[in-house]
Amino acid sequence: MTVSRSPVGFPRISARIRILLWLLVVMAVALGAVAVTVRSILQRDVDHRISQLLTQETGEFANFVPQGVDPDTGGRFDTADRLLRIYLQRQYADPDEELLGLTGPAGDRPDVIRQRRDLPPDTALWRDTDALTRIRAAEDSFGTLERPQGELRWAKVEIGPSAGGQPGAFVVAFHPERERAVADKTFWMLLALSGVALLMTTGIGWAVAGRILAPVRLVRTTAAELTEQDLTRRIPVEGRDDIAALAETFNAMLDRLERAFAAQRVFVDDAGHELRTPITIVRGHLELMGDDPADREETVRLVTDELDRMSRIVEDLLLLAGAERPDFVRPEPVQLAELTADVFVKVRTLGEREWVLDGVADREVRLDPQRMTQAMVQLAQNAVQHTVPGQRIRIGSRAVDSRAEGDRIELYVADHGPGIPPEDAEVIFERFRRGTSRRGTRTSGAGLGLAIVKAIAEGHHGGVELRRTDGGGATFVLTLETDT
Repeated sequence: MTVSRSPVGFPRISARIRILLWLLVVMAVALGAVAVTVRSILQRDVDHRISQLLTQETGEFANFVPQGVDPDTGGRFDTADRLLRIYLQRQYADPDEELLGLTGPAGDRPDVIRQRRDLPPDTALWRDTDALTRIRAAEDSFGTLERPQGELRWAKVEIGPSAGGQPGAFVVAFHPERERAVADKTFWMLLALSGVALLMTTGIGWAVAGRILAPVRLVRTTAAELTEQDLTRRIPVEGRDDIAALAETFNAMLDRLERAFAAQRVFVDDAGHELRTPITIVRGHLELMGDDPADREETVRLVTDELDRMSRIVEDLLLLAGAERPDFVRPEPVQLAELTADVFVKVRTLGEREWVLDGVADREVRLDPQRMTQAMVQLAQNAVQHTVPGQRIRIGSRAVDSRAEGDRIELYVADHGPGIPPEDAEVIFERFRRGTSRRGTRTSGAGLGLAIVKAIAEGHHGGVELRRTDGGGATFVLTLETDT
């Protein structure tokens, strides 16, 4: 029976029917979405192709006007009428395209010059005097006309009057109904195929759902005896049929549930134990905070410090998210020597170190000076965090000319700290990764600084490298191609 009665007398739909209904709903929505999406894509492609065609045709004619030569005289065309006739004789239009020449003042009924083509008389633009007059008088170069015969996409190029002649215009008209009808036909074909697929899914789903749910009905009575408080009971396994396999699977699920509940209890206990201390400290500070300004200031400082740290993490994440935008970097001509010197002056205030301007490249390159300064300052800050006062940190830039790798520029920050282990060099540029071991002093960073540097370098179509410093330490190098 697929329909039974609930204890209160209402019909109860079986799981088999519910599964089948949900499957059909999901399939119908998915297939309908596919058909609508395909139709939208096809219609968009039609509009895009028409726009390209109109732009191409008007562009070719605009180039022909100053360069065309009258085959009879060997010189420039002396009238718009002659120019349009010769040009139209040399063109081959698409089946749904009309190339026309219009002569006469704008606003008046134009004289039409057309190609000899077989177009349906009821849709041909050259027969529609009203439409031609509206196109001729329009101020725009591109437009759309809604006519009883159907939509019309058009573009035109105005031709100024010559000495003793009349002005004119070159008009490209496209009738999109046929191509859009193809898209609509494809849409309806997809809907028909979707209907056939739904019918097949109904039959297959009904059979599969019944086969899958049959063992469930047989073991339902035994499974109903299990409770959340008693997960130690198991379903007896008898035989080697589907019912036995279902029972084994259900028992394995109960084993996993029992382990999961045990792990959950351990996690809750550990979390409560670990969170109890910081919660007690925060509550104690708030409860003990009195009216003493110094006490309030210290409490506010502790809270503000945590908020500032979270704010920096959020800002860094927003910056990394913005690295995917095309305007993340805005290159401009920059004197590399001046940029290097500016960075050196700015980073000297980051810490009491022996700052050395190691070298500068006297070359003009295209890059974003603000983003590049941000990356260099971040590398310098990283070097300060992993060195001690008095240690040397070198800032510099250089041009590298290599036949194998091409011309490029390098901006670098080199420190003489403890360096970075080889196993950490592969992960330090990833987000929230600081490596398996920390070099130098401990910092409160979130592990986003070098990821930002990498994003800036890749935004310039370059990269960032980690190299060993002669004498010990780490050197971070921003490598950019000279044409970036």
